[in-house]
Amino acid sequence: MNAHLDRYDLRILDELQKDARLTNNELSERIALSPSQCSRRRSRLEEDGFIRGYQAKLDRQKLGLDLLIVISVTLSTHNRDNAQKFARLVRSLPEVLEAYALTGEMDYHLKVAVRGLQDLSRFVNDVLLPHESVMHVKTSIVLDELKGFEGYGLTA
Repeated sequence: MNAHLDRYDLRILDELQKDARLTNNELSERIALSPSQCSRRRSRLEEDGFIRGYQAKLDRQKLGLDLLIVISVTLSTHNRDNAQKFARLVRSLPEVLEAYALTGEMDYHLKVAVRGLQDLSRFVNDVLLPHESVMHVKTSIVLDELKGFEGYGLTA
């Protein structure tokens, strides 16, 4: 754990992961600090980059994004220019929820959400495969999400 975080900081971060809409009064009740102390600590955690932002968790299926796919990508050549071209492509695609550069057999794993099989086909065949940086694409449709990201386990 970072030496700059004490148990109150960790508790603030933990509570905000559960509900980022907590007021300083509500937060102070949960962690037994005054609202002014919570406010100062929250501001410091934001300024120091421990809290990067706040956002609502949306239900992708209610938004019509019924398919969740993990796509493994191998680049055509392994050089900085090609990797940068692929990174620019990935960052421009709203379907890509997360993207990771990897060691091992595949170069990248993408977590992608689309409306259905037609959108998946279009995404793979019309966007990924024709791109000059891509050599190979392997798709796996997610059948069931056993555990989604709900925050880091923080303990004081």
